[in-house]
Amino acid sequence: MKRSITILALMLVMTATAGAQDIVTTKAKFHWGDNAEWKNPNYNDADWQTIPVDKDWYAQGMNREKTYAWYRIHFTPTPELMKSSDQKKSVDIMVGYVDDADETYLNGQLIGGTGRLPDNPAGYESMWSKQRCYTIDVTKLKMNKDNVIAVRMWNEGGEGGMSYGENYDGMVAVRMPSRMDKITITTTEQATAAPMLAVNVSNAFSGTQSGTLEVKALNMDTRETMVLMTKALSIGAKKEKTILLPQNEQAMRYYISFTDNKLNRSVQVVHNPKYILTPKAPEKPRFNMAGLYGVRPGSPVIYRLPVSGVRPMKFSVANLPAGLTLDAENGVIQGKLQNVGDYILKVKAENAKGVAEAQLTIRVGNTIALTPPMGWNSWNCWGLSVSQEKVMASAKALLDKGLADYGYAYMNVDDAWEAPERNADGTIAVNEKFPDMKGLGDWLHERGLKFGIYSSPGDLTCGGYLGSIDHELQDAETYNSWGIDYLKYDWCGYGRKHATEPDNQTVASYVRPYLLMERCLRQQPRDIFYSLCQYGMQDVWKWGYAVDANSWRTTGDITDTWASLYDIGFIRQAELYPYAAPGHWNDPDMLIVGKVGWSANLRDSRLTPDEQYTHISLWCLLASNMLIGCDLAQIDDFTLNLLCNNEVNAINQDILGQQAKRVVDEDGVQIWMRQLSDGGYAVGVFNLNIDDVDVDISKYIARLGLSGKAMRDLWRQKDINETKFFIPTHGVRLLKFK
Repeated sequence: MKRSITILALMLVMTATAGAQDIVTTKAKFHWGDNAEWKNPNYNDADWQTIPVDKDWYAQGMNREKTYAWYRIHFTPTPELMKSSDQKKSVDIMVGYVDDADETYLNGQLIGGTGRLPDNPAGYESMWSKQRCYTIDVTKLKMNKDNVIAVRMWNEGGEGGMSYGENYDGMVAVRMPSRMDKITITTTEQATAAPMLAVNVSNAFSGTQSGTLEVKALNMDTRETMVLMTKALSIGAKKEKTILLPQNEQAMRYYISFTDNKLNRSVQVVHNPKYILTPKAPEKPRFNMAGLYGVRPGSPVIYRLPVSGVRPMKFSVANLPAGLTLDAENGVIQGKLQNVGDYILKVKAENAKGVAEAQLTIRVGNTIALTPPMGWNSWNCWGLSVSQEKVMASAKALLDKGLADYGYAYMNVDDAWEAPERNADGTIAVNEKFPDMKGLGDWLHERGLKFGIYSSPGDLTCGGYLGSIDHELQDAETYNSWGIDYLKYDWCGYGRKHATEPDNQTVASYVRPYLLMERCLRQQPRDIFYSLCQYGMQDVWKWGYAVDANSWRTTGDITDTWASLYDIGFIRQAELYPYAAPGHWNDPDMLIVGKVGWSANLRDSRLTPDEQYTHISLWCLLASNMLIGCDLAQIDDFTLNLLCNNEVNAINQDILGQQAKRVVDEDGVQIWMRQLSDGGYAVGVFNLNIDDVDVDISKYIARLGLSGKAMRDLWRQKDINETKFFIPTHGVRLLKFK
């Protein structure tokens, strides 16, 4: 069975969210351009295109940036709309997420806007990540007549369109609110000596709301449910109350509800506590590396030995070839090798607790990125506010918190480092946030870290900064002078030039700008990892290797929601396994764990803990780029547990380089399997249902050719014999058979 069960499950979630009489649509009339007449209810849009609102533009083959477009949604409300609400005076117009800014009209009248469109006197401002919900007076609706919601939107860059609404999953909806809609329940885990769960109940209504707060907990091991608290609660207008509960040490799931005494309606949230499965690393040294590093002849070698254990630590290398040096205190190998071949190094690390030895092969040849890159990217936490100071602080956190000890090495600056104008000689200039790019590169290299940067083949980047068009060789030479080791090359502004090209429907037209930069990069005397970011257009995985790309984005931007993770990970990657190999990797985008959300708006990932285990497990099976997107300075123990499990990471870094294939898809359970270089197999068993399940994998073992092989739970790092597993909703068991 294919993915129909999971899609049905998602639809059930959406239906449960919407009220019984809500008006919901997934289709709209659509037109490129901008015309003030298009907001008017009587405008004739019969010849407009009809498109889904739950898919972005790129997903529909509509690749336009720096452009206006309009959506028009027709609906006919009836008095039935009011029956499900105790509040009869207002209506909520839900418009999901609009990429990047909007104005929304009802029957020709402006009812709201999010962000600022380019013609706003205050200047353009993107707010694509904010859900649109506009509340209007009910008298503005025309009952039993045609009404029109008109959305005027601007796409600065990226996917564009309307998609992934958090409550309606991309649908446009009209609903009558209830006063219970003004009750919100949030939870916070407090890491005190005795861990506590803070339950906060807020009332945004203009009057007092009284009811009953009930907290239940499910023991995830015994499957028993217990009532922890039932409490009468009265919350004043615009007030909130917080209740503290002791947390159980076992992995629990909390069901928290507030029931209104008069309406007999409830608001419920489910809290999934963060639980740590990765055993604590030993204090004595332990190597956490693939053991294979690729470099081209004459290019700089920059390699920090990834070793966990207490510091200080002393490093040594036997058979260190001429041309390389070792920083014995920090375990950083640097230098150059001119001759093609394999250089086998015997590396040793020792501290007060013990000694560890391992073998490292430096392969000098024409292929780099023999395993997927591991590191950090600035976008998901700093966005356009990135600065040299923030990058250095993040690098220090990467080192201090031990992430570098597990192979995370790339520190990648995303958009917003460029000055408004180039230098007089045409070379790219930096803005005031980056006073010394070369100094930053040298500082990172001294610590064994690598330096990444961002640009676009167009005139402007996604954020509106200077791109590389007509200056490709100059930029590549500048990157070399700064010590750049990684280039993320984002389509964005090139879309406008591409639209004017006579062959813009051909694969060659998509290849052209990336091949040009590849040739410029290869003229430089250093290795620069080449990352194509063009969202999977024209099946980039089929030709990315031809422009010598080391990885290529296969989709649009990921967001920290289950809908996004499911679509990008479980649907869009399923058929791409033939195209991954050492040196060339499919890239489903950055990791969405930890605190993300851009500068002052940083918050914990909206994925549940189980979904985060699923996310990391799947990305490791997929041999994906492992680029952390969160604020490293605020990383917690749970997120470190996700990122620093050496046995899980070893699947991602396996030198065979074979991407996992989906081998079972039955009843909402998927099994993905990947062959490993040691003769074993990594197997992920995923529960994509909305309910917990028990999965007996014994019926699959023989089918997959795994009979008689020993089995190991990689997250828990222990050998196991049982084949029947309880897997929570959206959770995983990651196994190794050998």
